[in-house]
Amino acid sequence: MLKRGLKIALVQLAVGPDKAKNVAHAVQEIHLAKEKGAQLVALPECFNSPYGTQFFNEYAEEVPSGSTCHALSKAAAEAGVCVIGGTLPERCGNKLYNTCTVWDNTGKLLARHRKMHLFDIDIPNKITFKESEVLSAGDQITTFEYQGIKIGLGICYDLRFFEMARLMADQGCSLLVYPGAFNMTTGPRHWELLGRARAVDQQLWVALVAPARDTSAHYVSWGHSALIDPWGAVRAQLADQPDTLLVDIDLSIVDEVRSQIPIRVQRRTDIYDTIKKS
Repeated sequence: MLKRGLKIALVQLAVGPDKAKNVAHAVQEIHLAKEKGAQLVALPECFNSPYGTQFFNEYAEEVPSGSTCHALSKAAAEAGVCVIGGTLPERCGNKLYNTCTVWDNTGKLLARHRKMHLFDIDIPNKITFKESEVLSAGDQITTFEYQGIKIGLGICYDLRFFEMARLMADQGCSLLVYPGAFNMTTGPRHWELLGRARAVDQQLWVALVAPARDTSAHYVSWGHSALIDPWGAVRAQLADQPDTLLVDIDLSIVDEVRSQIPIRVQRRTDIYDTIKKS
């Protein structure tokens, strides 16, 4: 392990219509990442189901009692790694959420983040998508600690809202992880750009974890999972096919950037601030 660091694996999975097969593939990749030295493994958005409003109800399950959660918990414990379980459609009463679960190396549920900002967009002749037709929005900022490192979670569209990232940074996060499935319209334009923006404006590491591209799918993912350092440099990035990014995160770079460019203490909080409402 690096001094004040962490070896993480970003798994860009191929996702199909067979839920059991999707989950089994994810479990296999978790174990393979561990064999390569990973201490934390992150999966993409909607890794156990196709992405689309017409699929969420069919594939939804309760957290943490559902079959996908049981599989992630068991894999985390058996491999001895922390697993950021991408997202799955969560059923809670009569509501559905797009939810990220986190499991520590004993299989314990560490955190649950429900996507706060629902993907409702309309780009004429390109893409129209409205998650709010089926999903409910989460209402909590989600952070957790693993091996002494504070990590914040966002899901896909959450990446566009810097206020959310600011609050996670204020809570002490050195790494933000965003499972996401940007599409073929917004992906090439904004996926890397927004990840680099969040890394620079909050002076921390940002991990973007996408599903692999399937051009036959109803919704086509851009792919290009990436790890970005606090200087805004893309340290490593995948293309669009199934693959795993294995990278060491050196947290001393967070301290380096924040001391050399001290924007955190230069903010004019007498004029503006970002606050969390209770």
